[in-house]
Amino acid sequence: MNYISADVTPLPVIDLSRLDGPEHDQDQVKEALVKAAETVGFFYVVKHGLSTQLLEEVKDAARQFFNQPAEKKLAYLKGVSPSSLVNYGTSFVPEKKKSFEWKDYCSMYYNDNDNDALKYWPDQCSEIVLKYMKMSTTMARRIMEILMKNLGEKLDDSMAETYMGVKVVNMNFYPTCPDPGLTVGVGRHSDFGTLTVLLQDDIGGLSIRVQAEGDIGKEDTKQWKIPKCRVRTTSTQSRVSIPVFLNPGPMVNIGPLPQVVEKDGKAEYKTCLFKDYKNQFFAQTYHGKKALEFLKITTP
Repeated sequence: MNYISADVTPLPVIDLSRLDGPEHDQDQVKEALVKAAETVGFFYVVKHGLSTQLLEEVKDAARQFFNQPAEKKLAYLKGVSPSSLVNYGTSFVPEKKKSFEWKDYCSMYYNDNDNDALKYWPDQCSEIVLKYMKMSTTMARRIMEILMKNLGEKLDDSMAETYMGVKVVNMNFYPTCPDPGLTVGVGRHSDFGTLTVLLQDDIGGLSIRVQAEGDIGKEDTKQWKIPKCRVRTTSTQSRVSIPVFLNPGPMVNIGPLPQVVEKDGKAEYKTCLFKDYKNQFFAQTYHGKKALEFLKITTP
């Protein structure tokens, strides 16, 4: 296994316009999505309905926020932020972390109230990020509908709210680093939620662990791959990325789908509250997918 830069490696590219556009080929698109989920767990989507102008405005808004004087950004620090819906911080905390991260971030939480987002999220980005989050969520739901249908499950409004109802937008800023060999942008990790929609600039730095054919990691599920990622730093240019995290609520029970268990003959993972899995994830930060071991069913 090795890490390969996502912005140069030919990962699966999915043209979503072919689901219902003039040259539609739904079966081909659905097959490509399922294959990408089962073999890589990470893919590009193009012609997705989000305009280039919107995406550029989102990246510009992120840069505007991070280019502010420090005192402006510090107003959103945890503990002093005017609302729990926004949190600014830095991942470079040498006294607390074994892996030095070279990143600032601003996390914006959506509580299903547009007025709260526009009121409490930073002025430089609230309106455009809210629009980006909503359009990304619509796109992500369509992808999940296809993937879930392949597992024999219909993703209706109730299920979508259950497993994708918690929405968080992160604006990440990676400053130029004088010695990239001494630090990382983000250490090795796997996202813990249902689906992540990632927007990044053209600077590059995201790396994904690509498994050789037939090399199945012990923490992977039999249905979908869970990719391991990390972010490299650069000494030449700063960069931004804006992921949208779509997660279950803390009191949602997560576990194998019954129809998948029935097909496979047994469950390999137990059911637990999402908050408990999330706690395990953060306790195992920088250990890739190790948090899944918490759910693994072991037999004597």
